[in-house]
Amino acid sequence: MDNFPPNPASSPLDPVTPLTPDASQASAPPPAASSPQEAMPVTVPIEAPVVQMPAQSLPVEVPAPAAVVPFDSAVMPTPPVPPTPPAPAPPVPGAPAPRPATNFEVRSGSTAPVKDLCEAIRREVAKAVVGQDEIVGQFLIALLVGGHVLLEGVPGVAKTLTVKSIAHAVAAEFKRIQFTPDLMPSDVVGTNVFDVRSQEFTLRPGPVFTDILLADEINRPPPKTQAALLEAMQERRVTIDGDTRTLSPMFLVFATQNPIDYEGTYPLPEAQIDRFLIKVQMTYPSLEQEIALLDRVHAGFDAHSLSDSGLSAVASREGVAAARAAVKAVTMGEGIVRYIAQIVVRTRDLSTLTLGASPRAGIALLECAKALAAMNGRDYVIPEDVKTVALPVLRHRLLLRAESEMEGLRPDDVVRSVLGAIEVPR
Repeated sequence: MDNFPPNPASSPLDPVTPLTPDASQASAPPPAASSPQEAMPVTVPIEAPVVQMPAQSLPVEVPAPAAVVPFDSAVMPTPPVPPTPPAPAPPVPGAPAPRPATNFEVRSGSTAPVKDLCEAIRREVAKAVVGQDEIVGQFLIALLVGGHVLLEGVPGVAKTLTVKSIAHAVAAEFKRIQFTPDLMPSDVVGTNVFDVRSQEFTLRPGPVFTDILLADEINRPPPKTQAALLEAMQERRVTIDGDTRTLSPMFLVFATQNPIDYEGTYPLPEAQIDRFLIKVQMTYPSLEQEIALLDRVHAGFDAHSLSDSGLSAVASREGVAAARAAVKAVTMGEGIVRYIAQIVVRTRDLSTLTLGASPRAGIALLECAKALAAMNGRDYVIPEDVKTVALPVLRHRLLLRAESEMEGLRPDDVVRSVLGAIEVPR
């Protein structure tokens, strides 16, 4: 085959376009298949020598680029290969299973995240509630233990606002019941309603199907309605027309009652009051706190819109569940356990009381002490933890004699005398 001269208009760096042979050579057999280097001259980067050979020349080995990428593709660097993680160690027989990872990570034996969570909740609640730091701390203890709260205070001391703010801070569903004398049990737990279109009964769930429930003035409804709520508190489930339904794992009740207005009320029986983990007494704010409250309202604070007031969720249901698991892992020495038992047993032998603390009170005292230790960043309980939680745990479980009440004795006074009479473990 003749060699056709290159196109004079092209430069040495331009690819050479082969010309079509004439008709006299059309009948000749086609040449053997050649490599790409034989079909087209190879163009290499400027740094390398330019080799251009005709179609009949022998192939010349020219170093080619590491990778040939089409002109319309982006050349991206190859990401580094991460090192292979070591294989997990085999499980130890009898060891507890690892807790699932959540947005609130709690390691076994570590209570620092619990302390951080409680401090974050306190900061958010402080954006809506002025003062009441001790009350908020007792609410957090109930949240970590998973026990219900009997809240007593005069009207207008932010009982509802405090509970609502805590629910907002932990991203929990919040509902409220305003109890009245004509409230029925179905108004609390729910009822089945017949649907005419589907010809079936459908459940209309009551307010107990929530995470945090505020039972306002629980001493107003009749005992039958009170019993329906207290059964849901104890069993964590309700039965409607023979169908049992489980409540939220985070289900928590804050029941309020007015200490100054007992006309037309149904006081809770002592056996039902014992089901509350703690009893919290909210009082009036101080002068400085009252001034700060008025300044905040004057600046535009709206208690009905917590999000617009700057409150945000700092935890979730999974985070609260992880915190509760960390509280259960808090250790307690034998001396502390004996100290709690001595406190409970001594209340049963006092002449000033008709009814002392039950074994359930001892369990509540133990659990609340562990929660307080975790809130303070410790994974062990000290005697001061027990003393701090003794008042809210025991004050509603002690029944004073009539003559003791006439002398002006209060349950808090009895608890303080018991704590002072028992030797503190060292």
